[in-house]
Amino acid sequence: MMTSLVLKRLSRAAAFAAALVLAGTAKAQDGTIYPLDAPAEPNAIPLNTGGVKDQPAKESWFRQWGEPMVRNVSTATLTPFLPDPAKANGCAVIIAPGGGFRWLSINNEGWKIAKALSDRGVAAFVLKYRLMPTPDGLDALKESMNRMFSSMPKPPAGAPADARPKPPAWDLSNQTEDAEAAYALIVKRAAEWHVDTSRIGMVGFSAGAGLTMECTLHPKAMKLAFSAPIYGGQGAVEVPKDAPPLFVAIASDDPLLFHGDFGLIKSWWDAKKPVEYHMFQNGGHGFGMGYPGNTANGWFPIWVHWLEVNKFLEAKATQ
Repeated sequence: MMTSLVLKRLSRAAAFAAALVLAGTAKAQDGTIYPLDAPAEPNAIPLNTGGVKDQPAKESWFRQWGEPMVRNVSTATLTPFLPDPAKANGCAVIIAPGGGFRWLSINNEGWKIAKALSDRGVAAFVLKYRLMPTPDGLDALKESMNRMFSSMPKPPAGAPADARPKPPAWDLSNQTEDAEAAYALIVKRAAEWHVDTSRIGMVGFSAGAGLTMECTLHPKAMKLAFSAPIYGGQGAVEVPKDAPPLFVAIASDDPLLFHGDFGLIKSWWDAKKPVEYHMFQNGGHGFGMGYPGNTANGWFPIWVHWLEVNKFLEAKATQ
């Protein structure tokens, strides 16, 4: 049996490593951090879960690698991307973007995913969860990123999982509270949003994958129908008796979260729970919906096919 410490390492490892979500993926866009005016979010619904202790700065946005990012989130929101009611199949997905719990890659790992799901009849909900504080000003942000990157523990080549440097333990109570509130809101408005409450799942990326697994392994009121951690931690876990089907995708050249560890997959397999695993030849870390020129670019249609085969996309009366 796994100890409680081992159980926590999956989400902690994803959280810490995901701070480099943008550094591990080579893209054509400029990696310089640029200021960005906050975009309109007319459909964002406040979750009323409280603020962030010792938060010195207001929520702000920046652009890097051609993508909008948001940091210093102190007010959690949920943004629905609802399908045409004529196409709605009843399935719903909570989407948790990544960014090391310090910022959110909210377009690459949020809005783009939600739009693609809603086009397929799925009610998609982007969770803008509360984040750990970062210093005000872009120069200070860059300096804090550099310090974090330089202190990132690097496992020795070929080191077994239990011999690798351990990331710091972080309190994710704010983030899990936000996810629980998002789930409760979807259940409450299920009829209005054409959602079948027995088919609410969650997908997360990097740090968001860690949050997704935290909600899968240690739910309070959530009952996920399926779970999809994308380039998250791969360590062994103790699988709950009522664990949902699991879909996992990661690139073999992910320098942050893949080191030859298949513990997560084996845990689900040993527990005789449905699990599907895709390790792509290349894609690095933070590929989101996918980028041309790597094999990880094809993960999304594979996941949709998995949802379809498992009858999560089968239209039926909502309940």
